[in-house]
Amino acid sequence: MNKTIRRASVFALLLVFALLLRATWVQFYEGRALADDKSNRRNAISTYAEPLGNIIVGGKAVTGSAVTTGGDLRYKRTYTDGELYAAVTGYASQSYAPTQLEGIYADLLNGTDIRLKTALDTVTGKRADPGNVITTIDPAVQKAAYDALGDKKGAAVAIDPKTGRILAVASTPSYDPSTLTDANTAGTAWKELNADPAKPLTNRALRQPLAPGSTFKLVVAAAALENKLYTSVDEKTDSQDPYRLPGTSTDLNNENRSAPCENASIRVALQYSCNNVFAHMAVQLGQDKLKAMADRFGFDDDSQDVPVRAYPSVYPSGMDASSTALTGIGQFDVTATPLQMAMVSAAIAGGGELVSPHMVSQITDGGGDVLKDYDEDASSKRIVSSSTAEQLQSAMRTVVEKGTGTNALIDGVTVGGKTGTAQNGENNSKAPYAWFTSYGKSDSSGEEVAVAVVVEQSDAARSEVSGNGLAAPVARAMMLAALK
Repeated sequence: MNKTIRRASVFALLLVFALLLRATWVQFYEGRALADDKSNRRNAISTYAEPLGNIIVGGKAVTGSAVTTGGDLRYKRTYTDGELYAAVTGYASQSYAPTQLEGIYADLLNGTDIRLKTALDTVTGKRADPGNVITTIDPAVQKAAYDALGDKKGAAVAIDPKTGRILAVASTPSYDPSTLTDANTAGTAWKELNADPAKPLTNRALRQPLAPGSTFKLVVAAAALENKLYTSVDEKTDSQDPYRLPGTSTDLNNENRSAPCENASIRVALQYSCNNVFAHMAVQLGQDKLKAMADRFGFDDDSQDVPVRAYPSVYPSGMDASSTALTGIGQFDVTATPLQMAMVSAAIAGGGELVSPHMVSQITDGGGDVLKDYDEDASSKRIVSSSTAEQLQSAMRTVVEKGTGTNALIDGVTVGGKTGTAQNGENNSKAPYAWFTSYGKSDSSGEEVAVAVVVEQSDAARSEVSGNGLAAPVARAMMLAALK
């Protein structure tokens, strides 16, 4: 063999070897990536080749599957009372990535979760029967929240303090997930929903932290009692009225100028929502102790899964004294979701212990066998002492029975709460946020519920925006439904 032929042969062999390496790389590495690519049409064809599993509320499926009329996707997702449960289910779309429970449990619902496969399925590669997601949502509480919010822009969450089960997650305005399921119509609906200034796709209950206003005073009061700044909710505080913000010439006034807020006890300060008391208390405690208490309640947790990932509520750091004072009344850079404020009330109602909140009870296989029981796995942690919790429960009852939260009163139910009206926009230029967080305990059955409501925007005149006027009636409706 001459030199030229030998070189050509070596070169040809190198090319073959390179092609073999490339083929192996594509098959065993890029092949997996291509298969998992959301743009791969085969994934959608496979997902919607059979009916999906269902999301269950109150023992009934609120999802379903229907045969399509044309195209290569045989089935599409359907929803019962889609707008009512959108903040819980999210959507499973032929065109867009699934969200909420539909997204978290996509593999379970489409039958590809490895826990669903039998030994024979593993050998044959057959897709298993899809599983189901059983939620903790109480349909009566969910409907009460949604109906009471009505055409207002807002959100509400209800939690059972004893179990951590989330009974309601409502967000308004809502949307019908069914409009996004069919590839033929989803594009138009998607554009309209994203162009809507009311942002109906936003889950305000879990994923829109706002200034919590005076509802945050519960956290400040808890910090004051736990750090022995005051030993009782009935001990007089050292609180001038009005309160001069440290290092400034600005006086912080109270909404009710005639309220007995000078040197008021924590009970009276919560009853009348005295800004001077809690602003000064925040400065006395200092931002580190306040942040530590807020974080114990769940603030600043960027992995808060219920199992939907909630946006973290925030207590800031690195502030001067005047900014720290403003955090004491739930302003400056303090933010909270309705979920977070419901957790605050749940911990107080629970005697100082917080059971991990969750809105999925169980996941099952197609035959109904339980794959995971979230109720059994729920953990609890102590947030404040039982003494502090009992004192705050008592003070919250005073708010509802004699103070700013009277619209939450319910016959036959012991109710404690805290109102909040949070400033919004530069120099409070926009409509304030109306908040209410509470707990209710049935005098007859002993059943309990903790609730938080925010009304972000309504048709009410600015002068009529208050936690008691707008948010407390929503909370009352939810507590009634939960404790019926």
